[in-house]
Amino acid sequence: MTTLKQIEVRDPFTNEIYQTFLQSSSMEIQLALQNGHDYYQEALGQDISERAKQLQQLATVFLKHQDELATVAAHNMGKRLSEGQNEVAAAANIAHYFADHGAEFLTDKPYQLDGLKAHLTYMATGIVLAVEPWNFPYTQVMRVFAPNFILGNPVILKHAGITAGCAALFESLVAEAGIPNGAFKNLFLDHQQVNGIIADDRVQGVALTGSETAGRQIAAAAGQHLKKSTLELGGSDALIVLGDADIQSAVEGATISRLRNAGQVCTSAKRYIVRREIADAFVEGVQATFTNQIIGDPLDPLTTMAPLSSKSAQRILQEQVETAVSAGAHVLIAGGAVPETNFFLPMLLTNISSENPAFNTEFFGPVAQLYLVDSDEEAIQLANATSYGLAGAVYSQDIAHAQHVAQRMITGQVFINQPSIGVPQLPFGGVKHSGYGREMSNLGIYEFANQKIIVK
Repeated sequence: MTTLKQIEVRDPFTNEIYQTFLQSSSMEIQLALQNGHDYYQEALGQDISERAKQLQQLATVFLKHQDELATVAAHNMGKRLSEGQNEVAAAANIAHYFADHGAEFLTDKPYQLDGLKAHLTYMATGIVLAVEPWNFPYTQVMRVFAPNFILGNPVILKHAGITAGCAALFESLVAEAGIPNGAFKNLFLDHQQVNGIIADDRVQGVALTGSETAGRQIAAAAGQHLKKSTLELGGSDALIVLGDADIQSAVEGATISRLRNAGQVCTSAKRYIVRREIADAFVEGVQATFTNQIIGDPLDPLTTMAPLSSKSAQRILQEQVETAVSAGAHVLIAGGAVPETNFFLPMLLTNISSENPAFNTEFFGPVAQLYLVDSDEEAIQLANATSYGLAGAVYSQDIAHAQHVAQRMITGQVFINQPSIGVPQLPFGGVKHSGYGREMSNLGIYEFANQKIIVK
């Protein structure tokens, strides 16, 4: 008989165990697969308007439980209460968006050829497994669940262990919203169980947001069984500050982007690429923000910098900094791990050569890198000199100038004069080692659809 593992959720601020859960059994997994498949069959004959109403209700329920959801996130992964409240509102917005626009996105599209008429129709394909990370425990799940639910695909969730409480709460609110059994199920799984679910014929796709290592493993498992996959992986996003930029605006965008969620954001600005002639003013502004953060309880409204998600996250980030420095990087703004806690004070590193391991490493925490350049061409080449390609930003008071630079950046998204954001109206995803596929917008609803052409 297999011994099931106990999952402990440890509060990053107190370092005490906050919640415990038990790993899902093989019987629970099989029941989830059967219920999901039954729901898929039922949804094939259901009008989309009914699912739209249920998804609208889920958005209402999320907002009703906004403070509870944000509090659990604070205790699970250390997110500041206000940031958690904003995330809950964003998750509700995603649900509203697909409820409002799903029918429009799934309307048949006409084609014509040689006197024949045809139309493209969109159909559900089956269960989608969502393997999701801890840093945005609600929006990451909602942006997979909402479009697939509207389409008619059931979703089974495998969340990160440290946000098991968020996953359980998400599931309970889905039930409270009146969404039918089988449409969504949270399971506490290990890697072997994940592979078993991917292999099951009732599962037709897997969506992962996570590390590059996890992406390779999931893509390999999905490919072995000829299952569709989407991957949203890491990023080492460049924020380019051109010579004609508004320095104050660039500093504000750079610091907000790098420090939000304690720097634990895949699309945050991790590399500041700045024209040399304005670098001193830019660094002065960044230093003023970086050195004035208030660490403390994520539930305290005075706290501006919450702890990292775990002790291991702090240790890995500190080791990355030490490796970078030993390879020649200079510490321009000092910070680092706070002993006996999970806090990490913001840092700015510079003098990073292409041979330094930091040059192509994602720092998942409040550590930024500064690169000085003498031309736009040098900035573009440096921005693209990475294996990642998730997001980026360009700052210039000349929009045409910024647009020219943005056009040449090899990323999934570029934002001009603002930090990157994730909203349901815009496609989200990357290129190169940042993954493939798109979430949100109309593109997100098509990823796991059978796009079937009917010719007459």
